[in-house]
Amino acid sequence: MNPVGQIAALLAALIHVYIFVLEAVLFPRPAGYQTFGVPESDVPAVRPWAFNQGFYNLFLAIIAAVGLILLHTGPAQAGRALVAAACGSMIAAALVLLSTNRRMLRAATVQGLAPLIAIILLIVA
Repeated sequence: MNPVGQIAALLAALIHVYIFVLEAVLFPRPAGYQTFGVPESDVPAVRPWAFNQGFYNLFLAIIAAVGLILLHTGPAQAGRALVAAACGSMIAAALVLLSTNRRMLRAATVQGLAPLIAIILLIVA
């Protein structure tokens, strides 16, 4: 995997850590729930879902990071497989987000562009 693809995968992981923080840590605060367009009155009902979803994003970030580490320290093929699995899942999640709400184009792009670049460069290089 070339260096640009590795940087894209690392950026994808960092974006998903940020999403984790928004969903699992900051969601009860206005900075959290307003980011997702959730009215304050709905926060108690939505918070458990956001908390759970935040951890999904964190786990994807961890898988991508472990894959990047293995590219340099362990079996490179295992690293490539982990990066591909994590980034592929990130892209799929971005497509699901966009397919459920077209107004989420910006969020889906933020969530899916870096892993898409990583996957393309993983395949090409």
